[in-house]
Amino acid sequence: MNQSQQNKGYQVTGPLIRAAIVSSLGGLLFGFDTAVIAGTTSSVKTLFNLSDWAMGFVVSSALIGTIVGTLISSKPGDIWGRRDYLKVLAALFFISAIGCAIAWDFWSLAIARFIGGIGIGGSSAIIPMYLAEISPAKLRGRLVILFQFNVCLGILVAYFSNAIIELLNTDVLTMQWRLMFAMGGVPALLFFIMLFTIPDSPRWLMSIGRNEEAKGILLQMGELQVNEAMTEIQNSLKSSTSHTTEKLFQRKYAYPIFLGVAVAAFNQLSFVNGFLYYLNDTLNEIGASFGGKFQPILIGVANVIAVTVALLTIDKIGRKKLLLIGSWGSAIPLALCAYIAWTRNLIELFPWGVACFILFFSFSQGAVIWVYISEVFPNKVRSKGQALGSFTHWSLCAIAAQVYPPIVASSSIGLAIPFLFGCVMMVLQFFVVWFFFIETKGVPLEQLEIQLGVKKKENEELTIHGK
Repeated sequence: MNQSQQNKGYQVTGPLIRAAIVSSLGGLLFGFDTAVIAGTTSSVKTLFNLSDWAMGFVVSSALIGTIVGTLISSKPGDIWGRRDYLKVLAALFFISAIGCAIAWDFWSLAIARFIGGIGIGGSSAIIPMYLAEISPAKLRGRLVILFQFNVCLGILVAYFSNAIIELLNTDVLTMQWRLMFAMGGVPALLFFIMLFTIPDSPRWLMSIGRNEEAKGILLQMGELQVNEAMTEIQNSLKSSTSHTTEKLFQRKYAYPIFLGVAVAAFNQLSFVNGFLYYLNDTLNEIGASFGGKFQPILIGVANVIAVTVALLTIDKIGRKKLLLIGSWGSAIPLALCAYIAWTRNLIELFPWGVACFILFFSFSQGAVIWVYISEVFPNKVRSKGQALGSFTHWSLCAIAAQVYPPIVASSSIGLAIPFLFGCVMMVLQFFVVWFFFIETKGVPLEQLEIQLGVKKKENEELTIHGK
């Protein structure tokens, strides 16, 4: 161990790198399962003779599962441990991929999608938690960010995989879409196997009294100040236990609730997931020739580039400023896409307009939402606040996925409606953020509670108690 590592308080070890890679694969699965549906909707709708509403339900069934997975993840994660619950989630991803691939009717496909949704919801809650709990404190932020990056990478991989399968020229109705779904089983199986090579969370081990085991894992993960880390975990466990009875829905938490719900709601009122889930159908409807079958990859690349830049700059630019930049950066290309969809002029610009929207969205809302939600809720109700924000996000996502096909099919200008609606919401978001949001960049959580009006300043409290 050199002097530089001693000063940092940690060292990068093989077991830590392996754990980071495994968790990244979990994020990639999340993204892949989210986006793979885009290449299958047209074939599934035709083969099973589905209405627009039924097709919307096939897509949104995964999102209903995501809501369920998010809500139920904390208990099994605490009882079985993070690692073993991730094995269950990996199995669900695999079952979903194979189930979708062999689906024989509407209900079998919807149920398989629902199972995959439980995996998405559970992994979105458990994987970042596991990463945070195994990482040395000074590496924690970068490793949790790695998960978010790989969600976007998984979306890109899904679009690329779909494009390659299309080039195979297999039968569109009987084989092509099944192969697209089945490809998700490969990373799911790999994820399941690799989970046997990583350790349990030291925080979970300490919560059930296995302190010596936890100490050994902290050393494996490169933590040099092990005793201090164990003391911090003990204090955190005591704190979280004492706060479990605190109610979220109180008047003093009204402002944090508004901020958490608003940032989650605007994220989905942009219709971003509607565009991602039905991307192939949307691009085919417009008929732009640029890029051919590889048009969705343009969108995926923009997504990865933007979230990479945002995650590297979020602590420099600030959350509020990113949202303000992203509001107009998203509204303008959405307005362009709405115009093209309405008039069918400039159709070759349409894929670029969607890519530009995704780029600005991922740079702003896509990167800010989970960070902001985790910051604005006070420690006493943070887990409940994060659950509320996540529930808001996934519920509106499910609604967007359900209503997108019937809206698009409603009239000759139907395709323009989601883009126009998203544009209006992004303009509205700009003014809501400008007037009502606070900046959380670099502000200690204790100070944020004062700014949010949840906690009085220390000298004010002393004055009150003195009286």
